[in-house]
Amino acid sequence: MSPAGSIAVETPPLRHTPLYDLHIAHGARMVAFAGYEMPVQYPAGIIAEHLHTRARAGLFDVSHMGQIRLHGTAAAGALEALVPGDIQGLMPGRMRYTLLLNEAGGILDDLIATRIPDGAGDGLMLVVNAACKEADLAHLQARLGPRAAVEPRFERALMALQGPAAAAVLARFAAGVDGMPFMSAAAAQIAGVACFLTRSGYTGEDGFELSMAAADAVAVAEALLNQPEVMPIGLGARDTLRLEAGLCLYGHDIDATTTPIEAGLAWTIAKRRRAEGNFPGAATILRQLAEGPSRQRVGIRPDGRAPARDGTAILGSAGQPIGRITSGGFGPSLGAPVAMGYVDSAHAATGSALALVVRDIPRPAHVAPLPFVATRYYRG
Repeated sequence: MSPAGSIAVETPPLRHTPLYDLHIAHGARMVAFAGYEMPVQYPAGIIAEHLHTRARAGLFDVSHMGQIRLHGTAAAGALEALVPGDIQGLMPGRMRYTLLLNEAGGILDDLIATRIPDGAGDGLMLVVNAACKEADLAHLQARLGPRAAVEPRFERALMALQGPAAAAVLARFAAGVDGMPFMSAAAAQIAGVACFLTRSGYTGEDGFELSMAAADAVAVAEALLNQPEVMPIGLGARDTLRLEAGLCLYGHDIDATTTPIEAGLAWTIAKRRRAEGNFPGAATILRQLAEGPSRQRVGIRPDGRAPARDGTAILGSAGQPIGRITSGGFGPSLGAPVAMGYVDSAHAATGSALALVVRDIPRPAHVAPLPFVATRYYRG
């Protein structure tokens, strides 16, 4: 008991990824994120790390994310009961971005589902968000049995190599991986380590994600960091890169109160799934598809230099409240502030005049097309 008689609540200790010591050795500034102690930046700083990834290649530790294996030939059909994507149509070695939905059409999490390549067994590999992984695992286990066995692989390491030089760097270790198209997967040996590769990422740049046993992570990371094009990149630059690419951050731009249509993610709902209407929240989502949502996620460019952060109020041209910023900050590639947020649909057209209440002062801004920086995914 505390002196006042209340019960003290102990905060659980932060967890470490397999690359924690490597981050410390490289001078990372560590912060708490989703229950982990993670590098937010290295000595070069967020802007330098961001620009380096855009120009060459950056290595990100994303081992805090949740990896989940679904076993069995029926896994794709079973997962479709929880998401609106066409998972059964995935060929082996291909992958898809999709959404776990609740019965109101709200987004419980966004994730990547990969059909296991031929020769590696049946089923799917999922990558889910760090802050949601325990809840996602419970959700999947409660709803997929007995059609698919759900195996958490949270102990595995995961890193992302992103940027225009990523393919050339990785091909030095595994010939031919530079020919993999965007959103494809393969097994490969990297620095003598068995890795599961996907040509994917969340920066808007070309790149790969590499999954491996935790004990092998340092060897792979050091081999990649020894390449002249590669530098370590922290969570700070990962956030500015994904914001410039117009990509949603769960818990900010999307959550259980937002639908895919409001979030500008209608493209994740496959034509067959729309026709079948057999996914959670289908009635709400299909109605919004037909009639349009009352609010929409939009890109926003402040007209001045002051960045608008998460939670900033958005006003219409008459000064009336019409929404809030969900992600915002400085865009290093543009040398200017950028933001995303939700506004009433009447104000969502590109070019619409807005005001952002920054430090209690309404400052002019306008709706801008997304992405702010063109994506450079490799289509083959």
